[in-house]
Amino acid sequence: MARVGIVMGSDSDMPVMAKAADILDRLGVDYEMHIISAHREPEEFFAYAKSAEERGYKVIIAGAGMAAHLPGMCAAIFPMPVIGIPMHTSSLGGRDSLYSIVQMPSGIPVATVAINGGANAGLLAAKILATGDAALLEKLKAYAKELKEQVMAKDAKLQEVGYKNY
Repeated sequence: MARVGIVMGSDSDMPVMAKAADILDRLGVDYEMHIISAHREPEEFFAYAKSAEERGYKVIIAGAGMAAHLPGMCAAIFPMPVIGIPMHTSSLGGRDSLYSIVQMPSGIPVATVAINGGANAGLLAAKILATGDAALLEKLKAYAKELKEQVMAKDAKLQEVGYKNY
């Protein structure tokens, strides 16, 4: 059963949303991914958001650009955490998306990651789930250790070859 729902308003969001899915895959977290437009198909959107809890979702990751209503509307309906990913836009560079997602009214929070922050959305969803899942917590700790080792290896290379040859 999927514990995370990943939803986007357009297939143009797929490259960013795939990064969230990749992280969840790596950590062994089951998810479902859908393309549903809150504006172009409101009945389908409401059915999705209203049934998410019944389907076993514990977290929804919602990506949206421009007016970016999808994450906030998910949060208005779904009683558990929603993570919003603001998409980069050609008109305002994603600031429009960021402001639309992060400036939610009191009582309807949406955790918001960076513009195009798909990987961090996946990690945040996993961290939320790990509060009640010791095995997932250990996988997150191992992931953090890998990140540390990557940085240490890069520094070792820099120290060995110098910045001009890096």
